[in-house]
Amino acid sequence: MADIIKLLPDHVANQIAAGEVVQRPASVVKELLENAIDAGATRIKLIVKGGGKILIQVVDNGVGMSTTDARLSFERHATSKIQSAEDLFNLNTKGFRGEALASIAAIAHVELQTKTEDEEVGTAIHIEGSTIISQEVVVTPKGTSIAVKHLFFNIPARRNFLKSDSVELRHITDEFHRVSLAHPAVAFHYYNNGNELFNLPSSNFRHRIVNIFGKKTNEKLVPVEEETQVVTISGFITKPEFAKKSRGEQYFFVNNRFVKSPYLHHAVLAAFEGLIKPGAHPGYFLTLAVDPASIDINIHPTKTEIKFDDEQTLYAILRSTIKHSLGQFNVAPTLDFEHDNNLETPYDYRNKSAVIPKVEVDASFNPFADEKLDVSRSRQNSGVPNYKKQSSQSWEGLYVENTPEVSGMPNFDGLSFESDVSTGSIFEDEKGNLDAAAITFQLRRKYIITTIKSGMVVIDQGRAHQRVLYERFLRSVTLNEGVSQQLLFPIQLSFSSSEIAILEEIKDNLSTMGFVFGEISTAMVEINGVPPLVAEAEVVSIFDELMADCQQNVGGDGFSQADVLSKALCKSLAVKTGDVLDVISQAALVNDLFACTESILSPFNKPIYITITENDIDKKFI
Repeated sequence: MADIIKLLPDHVANQIAAGEVVQRPASVVKELLENAIDAGATRIKLIVKGGGKILIQVVDNGVGMSTTDARLSFERHATSKIQSAEDLFNLNTKGFRGEALASIAAIAHVELQTKTEDEEVGTAIHIEGSTIISQEVVVTPKGTSIAVKHLFFNIPARRNFLKSDSVELRHITDEFHRVSLAHPAVAFHYYNNGNELFNLPSSNFRHRIVNIFGKKTNEKLVPVEEETQVVTISGFITKPEFAKKSRGEQYFFVNNRFVKSPYLHHAVLAAFEGLIKPGAHPGYFLTLAVDPASIDINIHPTKTEIKFDDEQTLYAILRSTIKHSLGQFNVAPTLDFEHDNNLETPYDYRNKSAVIPKVEVDASFNPFADEKLDVSRSRQNSGVPNYKKQSSQSWEGLYVENTPEVSGMPNFDGLSFESDVSTGSIFEDEKGNLDAAAITFQLRRKYIITTIKSGMVVIDQGRAHQRVLYERFLRSVTLNEGVSQQLLFPIQLSFSSSEIAILEEIKDNLSTMGFVFGEISTAMVEINGVPPLVAEAEVVSIFDELMADCQQNVGGDGFSQADVLSKALCKSLAVKTGDVLDVISQAALVNDLFACTESILSPFNKPIYITITENDIDKKFI
């Protein structure tokens, strides 16, 4: 039998490795930013074009590389971070595999310019698909500049799997947030298609959070601080009243590295138990400093997953630390059995003496005195109210006809009232049939039961309303027939810069649905009108859910955006389980449902109703 196992060529091996390391343009941004931080940069510039498909460039002022290091940096498993296997358990840097630049160079055009502080000139290398095109001497400032162009140019299948430019840009922005939050002392500049998105100066952790997510975030933060022998926890959590329905602002940093840990996330949720509504997610920005030997970060190519030696202890410490912070800053209710709230004195009255109330008594007051005694004048002068009982002697005069008071009133005996127009019996049959068909019943405040010829139909009221609203919103977008209700006072909503970018993208479709926008700044949006179905009190929650859905699902074309927006709005505005509907509302919902083009499935592909025939009922009695 012939030998069938062969060694892969280098370019094929590099492309396979690139498939693990580089999944989308955001993966390239993450690797290049981490390399710049490992190089000791204090100022990093990120330039993106075309959602990262056309250009990703990172410029830093780090230590730079020599000519030999610049050439070796594109070889597989070439790294300056570790020398032996023991170094894997004492890592203090971001990159250590030595595959990032080699993987990126295998699937893109890479231009590198670098220079150390001691050298007078630098080195420029141009690589296309792992092939070195040129290497020359250039004049460049100290540091490194890496430009990645035409990502996946030699793998069309991978390029076709990329999303639209706006979606890829959001993923890049998410990676930028993670790296910049982990290193607040480093100044960052972020440009997209020539426009500056972020200009983050060197600052502390709190200022970095506020600079990224807006000034309104400052009032939401609660400090967290705890130092133990196992872990040192610092950072911020958001107040319970600012919890969102989406998992947006949730960041864990272990030794200045962003990680995803569902186990630690559950510890945070356990600390907020009883303070937030079910289904809401609190925001947090927590940094954990642990012994590098007690963690393993080499379990995933993207290095976002981490393994702890003692997760149970970390869970307990993190949960108790957050609970302590919530109680320390009076965010969570506390019980103090030695403190009496009744003894608290407001600050304005602390230095004032108590005023003894005066009691005045009218000694001449006699409720049994004769009614002819006129004592009301003396009581008015003394300020005491008059408690004199009204006389009832002449009550018979109220019922005597032709008295002076009654005789002056107009006589209504000659008035006649216009009766309703009788339409006869022409609609009697139709009215009877309508009443019989419109008989509905609400079961458990969740289902609507109505009858048909063969039996009965059980309708999920929430899903039915979602289908009705979904087609209504989708029709208003496609036909541009949106109706708006103007607000007396505009509503101002605060968003982060990334959410403002999403809103700018979907603004046109929202306008066709009935939303009227006023001024849109870098952190504030003014809403002057809403669709008639939207209550003013629900605008904030609707836009929170809208941002959460759009961050994951909005595509490039207008139809997909309209579909996602219609689904998001119908999910927010539809009736929920537990809502009580009267008979008229039940009948209207049933009629609107079966007038839809698709009445079987909800917009989320779930069945709306089931049919129970008379035979099915008869079988239960056999």
